[in-house]
Amino acid sequence: MEYSPPPLFKQGPSALARLIFFVALALALLISDARFKTLEIVRGVLDVGLYPLQRAALVPRDLALGATSFAVSTVTLRSDNQKLAAKNLQLSVEANLNASLAAQNAHLRALLDLSHEIGTQTTPAEIQYDTRDPFTQKVVIGRGSQQGIQNGSPVVSEDGMIGQVTRVFPMQSEVTLLTDKDQAVPVQIVRTGLRGVVYGTPAGNALELRFVPISADIVAGDELVTSGLDGVYPPGLPVAKVARVDKLADTAFARVICVPVAKVRGARDVLVLHYQSNLPPRPEPQPEPGAKDGKGKKAGKATDKGQKGEKAADKAAEKATEKSPGSEKGAANSLPKAGEQPTVSQPPAAKPADRATTRAAVPAGAQR
Repeated sequence: MEYSPPPLFKQGPSALARLIFFVALALALLISDARFKTLEIVRGVLDVGLYPLQRAALVPRDLALGATSFAVSTVTLRSDNQKLAAKNLQLSVEANLNASLAAQNAHLRALLDLSHEIGTQTTPAEIQYDTRDPFTQKVVIGRGSQQGIQNGSPVVSEDGMIGQVTRVFPMQSEVTLLTDKDQAVPVQIVRTGLRGVVYGTPAGNALELRFVPISADIVAGDELVTSGLDGVYPPGLPVAKVARVDKLADTAFARVICVPVAKVRGARDVLVLHYQSNLPPRPEPQPEPGAKDGKGKKAGKATDKGQKGEKAADKAAEKATEKSPGSEKGAANSLPKAGEQPTVSQPPAAKPADRATTRAAVPAGAQR
């Protein structure tokens, strides 16, 4: 009967032998896998089988990293959002400022070009505020008599006429706009050359070309410029465009509605023109020959009195000649004798009193 030790105490190969065996097996597997890729399939199977275990082991770490990243990202996003909002606001303000400066620059360049084109002396001015009267179309500019502004000077923008200076103060001036109901500007139609006068309307938003005959050649879209015949406005300044022409059979004139070409209410910077007209002065009207004024009446009365005085003097001289007793003797003695030359009697010289009477009888206009 054989004796065998219990399994707990059963002895196998020695530890050294086992170590050598497994080392040799590992080397063989490494060499074969490196040379011939013999363990690729085994490795893939092991990866697939162990992947759920790996993910389960990494869940706590992923949760901790996710919570930390969420907290950090939330704070970072809030801070970045505030910075970007402030930057956006600053950029918006700068963009608006740049747009305003660009528009103002273009406006000033247009005014500068206009001043060169006009060829007259100009004074730039800025519109400060509107007047308090809501029924008038007037504004106040920041230039006055100290800067050489004169009453009646035209005021223009880069688009055309906007008004005229009507009151001048030392440091400010009042400008009546083109659309005021009391403002009138002599104009000329560019297409046909027809001249007229354009007036403002009570509404203050349009213009009206009055006293245009129905037969006149005028259509919607015609451009109106200053004619320059009044000597106040230089010729060729754009004023308005014809918007509507109403021709009625029962009236002699057409109703022509126009709109200003310039932004009358939207202008900010303007030019005041110092225009000097080369037109000769208007001739003064001559009085009519048959006009009966005070001097004419007095002259007529004096003429009538003078004629009556002359007739009375002639009658008195005839009576004195008839009554004189030596008139016949004088006439007989005045006959020439034989062999004598006839003598021509000279009329007696007028006495000082007679001269004074004659001068008084002749009217003042006849003496001159």
